[in-house]
Amino acid sequence: MANSQVENIKRVLVRDLKSLRAELDAYDNDSQIWALPDGLRNSAGTLAHHLAGNLRHFIGAQIGQSGYVRDREYEFAARDLARGVLAEQIDAAIADLESTLNLLTDSDLERPFPITVGGHQFTIGRFLTHLIAHFAYHLGQIDYHRRIVTGNSAGIGAQSLDEL
Repeated sequence: MANSQVENIKRVLVRDLKSLRAELDAYDNDSQIWALPDGLRNSAGTLAHHLAGNLRHFIGAQIGQSGYVRDREYEFAARDLARGVLAEQIDAAIADLESTLNLLTDSDLERPFPITVGGHQFTIGRFLTHLIAHFAYHLGQIDYHRRIVTGNSAGIGAQSLDEL
């Protein structure tokens, strides 16, 4: 299974979740994670909370039937959660993702995604591809948020090819 499409999807998402955690660890303090400079709509904390909830919902609960119940409104309304709480959510997303994707085969990627999303029916494979792109978009926003808020323009090595 090392060269399967499911394994490739899992590797990318786990790598990016680890990068998300590294981004949060690169802030000087927890309050910077929640800073909202002019012109930015969401803080890194809000986006991290959203990303973990999004994957736990769509992969863990919808595909893997984990029982996770998403509160999307809270993902965007919560403020000032400790970095450790966000790290726990990221770890839970990794666990949900691994336990679910470890049960899938490449042929499962052609099955219908369990729910319609935005009025559309997708295959599991196509929707997982969307989730990767969605995650990368927000991870990039978090990277720029961190650079703006901390004044540190150094990267954290996100999206390392070593983990693929």
